[in-house]
Amino acid sequence: MYRKVEDFIHEWEHNSSGTLSIIEAISDEKKHQAIVEDHSTLEWLSWHLTTAPVFFLGQTGLSLNMDLNPKNIPTTIEEMKSTYQTMKENVRKVVEESFKDETLVNKVNMLGNETPIGAVLRMMVDHQTHHRAQMQVLLRQAGLPVPGVMGPTKEASR
Repeated sequence: MYRKVEDFIHEWEHNSSGTLSIIEAISDEKKHQAIVEDHSTLEWLSWHLTTAPVFFLGQTGLSLNMDLNPKNIPTTIEEMKSTYQTMKENVRKVVEESFKDETLVNKVNMLGNETPIGAVLRMMVDHQTHHRAQMQVLLRQAGLPVPGVMGPTKEASR
């Protein structure tokens, strides 16, 4: 759980920049690489990570003021990358403008549970990290280079 807005912003910038590097590594030709047939493609995961902050921040009462419909997946990775970048910046702005350190301990109803706002923000970052790891595996399966997000990758050590 975050107790300081500055700590969330620092980690969000690092984490979302890593996710953006993963999205940038996807090609339109390989965006349909899936975990298993008919499930979680690179394209779907990229869009899911672009739209998920709407849900998480919505739980805290905030809006990103963006039209991010999970069902309206952009047709190109370039468009998805651009939308992700805008969402990333909006998350930072809206959190900085809306929360103070003291408000991170305030509880909101998240799926029927009283949850501190700082914990909701932590879940949003953890959710992104979880799916980004899936995407790194899919990049490798698709024969695409895997960016070193949390450290060097096989490609970087050559």
